[in-house]
Amino acid sequence: MLLFQLILSLSLLIILHELGHFIPAKLFKTRVEKFYLFFDPYFSLIKKKVGETTYGIGWLPLGGYVKIAGMVDESMDKDQLDKPAEPWEFRSKPAWQRLIIMIGGVVVNIFVGCVIYSAILFTWGRDTLAVENATYGLHCHPIMYQYGFQDGDKIVAIDGVKPAGQEKVNKTILLDDPKSITVMRNNSLLDLQLPADFGQLLVDSGVKSGCFMVRVPFVIQEFAETSGAKTAGLLEGDQIVGINEYRSEYYADLLSQLQKNKDTSVTIHYLRNGESGMLACTTDAEGKIGVMAVPPATFLNFTHLEYGIGSALSNGASEAWETVTDYASQLRFLFSKKGATQVGGFATFAKLFPKEWDWQIFWERTALISLILAFMNILPIPALDGGHVIFLLWEMITGRAVSQKIMERSQLVGMVLLLGLMLYGNGMDAVRALLGE
Repeated sequence: MLLFQLILSLSLLIILHELGHFIPAKLFKTRVEKFYLFFDPYFSLIKKKVGETTYGIGWLPLGGYVKIAGMVDESMDKDQLDKPAEPWEFRSKPAWQRLIIMIGGVVVNIFVGCVIYSAILFTWGRDTLAVENATYGLHCHPIMYQYGFQDGDKIVAIDGVKPAGQEKVNKTILLDDPKSITVMRNNSLLDLQLPADFGQLLVDSGVKSGCFMVRVPFVIQEFAETSGAKTAGLLEGDQIVGINEYRSEYYADLLSQLQKNKDTSVTIHYLRNGESGMLACTTDAEGKIGVMAVPPATFLNFTHLEYGIGSALSNGASEAWETVTDYASQLRFLFSKKGATQVGGFATFAKLFPKEWDWQIFWERTALISLILAFMNILPIPALDGGHVIFLLWEMITGRAVSQKIMERSQLVGMVLLLGLMLYGNGMDAVRALLGE
């Protein structure tokens, strides 16, 4: 299911991205020889020629392309470029028209991201949790204890500013490198200091799920198909309050205890209709007992926001912009030793999707990937749209076109670089799978 969702999402985005190049090319009377979903070295799964353009589906799902006549691209078709330019070729068009053709794919990806986010807000609205409504406080990642934080603390302010919602807290701490966090503890306010470059420290420490998690009771909502808890005799509605000798009523605490007891038998302490009980339960290789917990919204006072068309459009555009800037900010972590190991490939993207189909999450992830594709494609790297844009801007500013030989060599360098990054990312996925991460 994960792979299917990824392929469906990418297929939709690739087609729309390539239409962003195709449509302005046709408007400027530029010949488009091929329009492909996925790459087609040696053969195609499906192809059909309509007019001057061959439409098809390749067998290598690493992207897609439009082959525009008279353009140095990934096809490296030099024979056509050795001939005099024809009026219907890309190279014969004015620089401003070529620039519009090249940025068309990125513009479409940004537009798609904005539209999807707006449609999500209009259709489903948004749930937000005010920081003061974290009734049971927060569960801290162990790294936070050394800076004075305790389980049960409530975030009041970050660098003196109240977070827009509890869901913004972890992202703000990771990306904005705050100097201090104000917490409420036992009805007292405390200002706790953080070291410089705290976001990088979190990355280097391998903190993946964030510094804080909202604390809620661990009540069983339903069981998985294979469930050690159900086999042991637990029932829906039971509240788990202990694992072996450890006692806690909170989900995050108990989950961490289960993960310390993988593939073994544990004693579960529970409450049922106000009566306590205990039983033996077997965990699986991941430390799970096969239960889905009652969601936090059952225990906490979330605010549900509804959006009309106008507010959905404006807030959707704002969310898209925030997504792009957050993604750009995170790229700095890749230039550290630990950050480089977090690079992923298709498996990493597939894990963005849930195991069970959920339309809202599917569209949220599709919007995210669309904006990531826009950002990556506009980077000034040869073989990407951004590389072509740089050459076109140079031509428009200086009045001199970059030579065909330089274009060909840079295209080749860019293709090698991108292939290397792709192999590295998917290789890291394979390493993490072998290590069970």
